[in-house]
Amino acid sequence: MNIKPGIAAIDEATEKLSNWNRWGKDDEIGTLNLVAPEDIIAAAKLVRKGKVFAMGLPLDKNGPQRGAFDGPPRWNPIHTMLATGTDGLAGRYDEKPKIRYADDAISMPIQCATHWDALGHVFYGDTMYNGYSAALVDALGVHKNGIEHTRDKMVGRGVLLDVARCKGVDDLDDGYAITNADLDSAAKAQGVEIRRGDFVMVRTGHMERVRKAGDWGTYAGGDAPGVAFENCYWCHEKDIAAICTDTWGVEVRPNGTPETAQPWHQVVIPAMGLTMGEMFDLSELAADCAEDCVYEFFFCAPPLIITGGTGSPINPQAIK
Repeated sequence: MNIKPGIAAIDEATEKLSNWNRWGKDDEIGTLNLVAPEDIIAAAKLVRKGKVFAMGLPLDKNGPQRGAFDGPPRWNPIHTMLATGTDGLAGRYDEKPKIRYADDAISMPIQCATHWDALGHVFYGDTMYNGYSAALVDALGVHKNGIEHTRDKMVGRGVLLDVARCKGVDDLDDGYAITNADLDSAAKAQGVEIRRGDFVMVRTGHMERVRKAGDWGTYAGGDAPGVAFENCYWCHEKDIAAICTDTWGVEVRPNGTPETAQPWHQVVIPAMGLTMGEMFDLSELAADCAEDCVYEFFFCAPPLIITGGTGSPINPQAIK
């Protein structure tokens, strides 16, 4: 399609691809409505080896946040011990509460590691998905389109499109825009069909590249390979439930326009209500798919039930 991203392209795509009222005026889960009970039953039958692949990043101080995100500050999880074994050995709990134990807490931005974006995360103008006012997101949280509404929806057929491997490279270059033709070519080469209600994972190799270098660098906010703006049309045509990648923002960076930031985001979330997952660790899954030539699997990645959250940290699972 080779669409030049920008305000005009966003406006056109918003008009053509909007899912507002498609599932009713009160809908808050968007494309997750596309997953039917029979799809989940069929996805469960894809489990043949009993092999599980965890695709979440560890929640610790060694995470990808290095101050590269050009927006509100995000930091790596801060893990704080509230009660320890050394406290117990010192007798601190012997009189009260009369049990030696360990306890802890964690402080973290919701989107600092592997996560889902909620539909209340991005606005276009003064509205968010399904026509709700952006004013419904305030200091007390996301009052419409919060992540809690998806608590029982993140399950179904998962499909991996290993674009990097299909192109014969370890990883795609920063700034490489993955076209719709690239995605279709990968699906054809892998012998897998994209169906309504699928959870599509796109591998660029970006996460593996920075890990090999031993330095996250600007991974969590800088230039990266990712889907081209035209991908919003592909996602709408395929009627997928969600798209996930091994990058920090799914779409390509730089975005190809000085007019606005994240043009693809401004269509798929507020207009289409498309769920997206970011910073997925696809390395082990991709290696196994390349070995057995099976690129479909049972997928399960429930969010934490964060009332009014703009997203949720997750540890997504692919089961083959």
